[in-house]
Amino acid sequence: MIRIAVIYGGQSTEHSISCISAGSIMRELDPAVYEVFPVGITRDGTWVTGTLDPVGQATLPEVSPGREIALSLSPARRGEFRDLETGEVLATVDVVFPVLHGRFGEDGTIQGLLEMAGVAYVGPGVLASACGMDKEYTKKIIAAAGIAITDEIVLTEGASLDDAARDRLGLPVFVKPASGGSSIGVSKVSDWSELDAAIALARESDSKVIVEAGLTGDEVEVGVLEHPDGRVEASLPAKLNGTEDGEEGFYGFETKYLEDGVTATIPAPYDEQLTAELQTLAITAFRALGGSGLARVDFFVTPSGPVLNEVNTMPGFTSISMYPQVWRASGVSYQELLNTLINSALARSQR
Repeated sequence: MIRIAVIYGGQSTEHSISCISAGSIMRELDPAVYEVFPVGITRDGTWVTGTLDPVGQATLPEVSPGREIALSLSPARRGEFRDLETGEVLATVDVVFPVLHGRFGEDGTIQGLLEMAGVAYVGPGVLASACGMDKEYTKKIIAAAGIAITDEIVLTEGASLDDAARDRLGLPVFVKPASGGSSIGVSKVSDWSELDAAIALARESDSKVIVEAGLTGDEVEVGVLEHPDGRVEASLPAKLNGTEDGEEGFYGFETKYLEDGVTATIPAPYDEQLTAELQTLAITAFRALGGSGLARVDFFVTPSGPVLNEVNTMPGFTSISMYPQVWRASGVSYQELLNTLINSALARSQR
């Protein structure tokens, strides 16, 4: 029996999506193989005993206050979760699945904590998580690996776009928090009069903002998976359809999670050469970031070829999320996917 802690919620703007992802994962973990210890993190950062069904009837669930717990940071007490009030050991786990998106979950912080604690965990390590979370540094690393990236300008706190930058990027542009996901804080700007409001919205999530040139092309997502023997494989690509048909006019939060208009063609309707190119680029990006475990690599397929948009080091695991879908289409079931991720984490901890 493998004892696994599934951690969800957290302090990021993607709190609810994390709960939904974790709920899907815990439903699929085979009880004959895994003993699950659910751990919730409230929006204020308190770790509490969780539930095997963190979603219930809620559309956007929240972790409620409860019995406060802590993970031992001593490798001598590896994997121990204790009641903070009584000191009672509630569980001792072999591996942690941090199903956390965004700040304090996907940015290298909890990965550093788990490294200090000496416990195996699913997903990329500290550096890959931190660089993958920050869109500026993702693209710097990816460009250095020879992969085409979307043109962008980085705005530090208080900065805005001058006329030369506007001329360079053209319209439309997409304004995004540098660190964030699920399209929270993202705006499509089709007129420069909309720019200041879009920057202000993005700054609610991050003081550093990315202004990115719009591209014409298909939106395509590719899953990357590391096997326990260290072999890295890319899934069949998925082409997203209808991303601009919702009220937001792009693949935003509501379009992703609250509307039913977006569909996916899996495999994407490309010839073998383009499919293989996308898979190779996804693996190249994964390795350039020093990835491990998993990633979802997003591209635009333009008339000039594939252009990398971003890398997600802990992609969504909801029932409609692309990462499980592309692997299902590639012949890997949801349960097989989870087994591979968990066994890879355990194997890495023994190397």
